[in-house]
Amino acid sequence: MATTQVPVDLLHWVLAILPIVALLVFLVPLRWRAPEAGPMAMFTAGIVALLAFRTPWNTLAVASAKGVWDAIFILYVIWPALLLYQITKQAGAYDALRQGISRFSRNDLFIILALAWVFASFLQGIAGFGAPVAVVVPLLITVGVKPVYAVAMGVLAHAWARFFGTLGVGWLALLRVSEVENVVRTAFESALLILIPTYLGGFLIVWVYGRGPAVRHAWPLVLILGTILGVGQLLVALFSPELSTFLAAAAALLALYPLSRWKKYGEPIPIEEIPERPAMTQTRANEQKEAAPVMSLGMSCLPYIVLTVVTLGVLLIPPLNAMLRQGQIGLPFPTVETGFGVKNAAVARYAPISVFTHPGMMLLVTSILVWIVYGAGGYYRAWADRHTPESIWSALLIDAVPASVPVIAFLVTSRILDHSGQVLTLAYGIAAASPPLVYAGIASVIGALGAFMTSSSTASCVLFGGVQSSVAQLHGMSRETIIAAQAAGSAYGNAIAPANVVLGTSVAGVKGQEGAVLRITMPWTVLVAVLTGLATVALVVFA
Repeated sequence: MATTQVPVDLLHWVLAILPIVALLVFLVPLRWRAPEAGPMAMFTAGIVALLAFRTPWNTLAVASAKGVWDAIFILYVIWPALLLYQITKQAGAYDALRQGISRFSRNDLFIILALAWVFASFLQGIAGFGAPVAVVVPLLITVGVKPVYAVAMGVLAHAWARFFGTLGVGWLALLRVSEVENVVRTAFESALLILIPTYLGGFLIVWVYGRGPAVRHAWPLVLILGTILGVGQLLVALFSPELSTFLAAAAALLALYPLSRWKKYGEPIPIEEIPERPAMTQTRANEQKEAAPVMSLGMSCLPYIVLTVVTLGVLLIPPLNAMLRQGQIGLPFPTVETGFGVKNAAVARYAPISVFTHPGMMLLVTSILVWIVYGAGGYYRAWADRHTPESIWSALLIDAVPASVPVIAFLVTSRILDHSGQVLTLAYGIAAASPPLVYAGIASVIGALGAFMTSSSTASCVLFGGVQSSVAQLHGMSRETIIAAQAAGSAYGNAIAPANVVLGTSVAGVKGQEGAVLRITMPWTVLVAVLTGLATVALVVFA
């Protein structure tokens, strides 16, 4: 995208940020549901584009169509993820898994950290694109976490893994657009800044679980796991950034067993030690008297084992990966331009989707295999004998259709902001009004803005990586450091990305509670942004 006259005055800057502010106001103070807030934000972005940014109707139409296509990329995860959830739920696997985990460790805070932080990060390392949220949030609910808190934990705790996760997709995309010279330094500083959301992700889970007493109980565990995850990623990133999140999360996953043997984290927490537990239901799972599960713990883990094997097989077996990557679908779009000279060139295949290597296909294959095994084992009949049976397909439609509307609206809004030049007005306006060190302090916020708009670390890096690199050069600062801030922001910004939150509320059965989730994740995101900004300034000054 090239620009010639994009406006950077105060009026246009305020108008450019208006759709984002409107979305946040609708969701948080006004407590609108995402299917209502999303279209309103989209409408606001379109009006601003037409009236203030000289965006012709054909440009608006192309931007909207691209947004719908971007949404299909995410919906390709949401629908199979919800299908896997229903297939697993209707067989009684979640009940079996919850009871099995309770035997593994009777400390529910340990279990929550293991699921929301470590297991979700492992899934992000290999699959990503919403799979951790779709898989982990229902598990948190089964161990006694209230649905809204489960969504907040599931969305936020693995945000640190977003940039180097999915075998380095975001990292590779950022290298393509940022033109950094020292790749090793960029990887190191990115991983260094990402240490902040890594540790704070674990501490927030502990805080929302039981406030100060919970922190006093679990701080050694958080520091140990945070070091394995964050420092492990940093060390591996020096020689293999693409594998850094996956290997660090796998190491943390293996470390859970010896840590569970630690008496402090293997036994139930005395009620007098943590008297108030706002994130938990009144009666915890390990206090309930219930019938034996319909399947073994090992069988209940089948979906996650199959998902891991399928994903690693597709991504790490070169001949198979090369063959499957040939099945790509992309749509052609013409060149479009605005009256301010913001031009988007014609593309023969816009954002092509690799149908067979997309995480959605891996979830779909996993769903089919698990459904076959559970059906052959008679688990659906056994579970239906105890509970009122639900149709997998009707339950899928009830969950997935309302979740799809806001995702489409959010992604269309993102493309309109991009194609009309509103995104560049925001970025260049911040740069023009900011001295070099001030810009360094807010560089990660721009990355977080991209993640908020697109619900993707990769998309944020593609959107703003080139802009951040150019501004760093204009200000005479290290490109590597500013790009590292972009990387960190593109990761932690996913904690407030509306499409991620909608996915979580959908699988948790609390559609319409997106604002309640954001009221938990927003303060954390602001704190991480401030600390990341200070750390970026320190790197600029002292590195």
